[in-house]
Amino acid sequence: MIEGKKVVVVLPAYNAERTLERTYAEIPHHIVDEVILVDDASSDRTVELARQLGIRHIIVHERNRGYGGNQKTCYARALELGADIVVMLHPDYQYTPKLIAPMASIIAAGIYPVVLGSRILGKGARKGGMPLYKYIANRLLTFLENVLIGAKLSEYHTGYRAFSSHVLRSIRLELNSDDFIFDNEVLSQILFAGYEIAEVTCPTRYFEEASSINFWRSFRYGIGVLRVSVQHLLARLGIYIHPRYRMKENSSLPVSENSRRRER
Repeated sequence: MIEGKKVVVVLPAYNAERTLERTYAEIPHHIVDEVILVDDASSDRTVELARQLGIRHIIVHERNRGYGGNQKTCYARALELGADIVVMLHPDYQYTPKLIAPMASIIAAGIYPVVLGSRILGKGARKGGMPLYKYIANRLLTFLENVLIGAKLSEYHTGYRAFSSHVLRSIRLELNSDDFIFDNEVLSQILFAGYEIAEVTCPTRYFEEASSINFWRSFRYGIGVLRVSVQHLLARLGIYIHPRYRMKENSSLPVSENSRRRER
């Protein structure tokens, strides 16, 4: 716990056998109350290894539901366990688990309700081996998103995120895609709802075992990002409000926050 707040780390896993142990070893277990691993029908020994490591909450999808579908299960289980703060960490060891404590602390202190680990602040992305074409695409998409959405984030595409449970309960995660664009839709929902987002500099690692999508999936993702950004703009202007931007009933911004299956 941090300041009396229950911290739950969720690991959306897919064929993470080669990197899971290193990731799990660096999680600051002295402040993390629970770890949840959701396996998206991996073909390797991810689940078996998770059991050997002593991860208590392991959920296995019998069929691959996609990266977004995996996260939906992660967050639903974390909220069921009574999490106050939920940290989403990729088990591919691309992001350092050592930032869990400072990211969760920002939320626990009531400074910001959402914190992103940014690869772009500082020189983490290129220094860590991000391919040049991905870096350029990241910068271009982020610029367009900031213009259309009306925010000032350094990037929208990091997979390292921490949320107040109130935020996760307020937005309609179930209306988002089960694919990679889920990440972008969630940030769009959060910003449209008026929550503020903090960013911390995060080093990153690109290596053979780290997960990555190919060029064509990246291209499709980019088209999806533009679609979401335009939808956000239309909602901001009151022209058309997509159902995903309608907050759940009885979900108001808390004063203390910055204004604004199967289990085995």
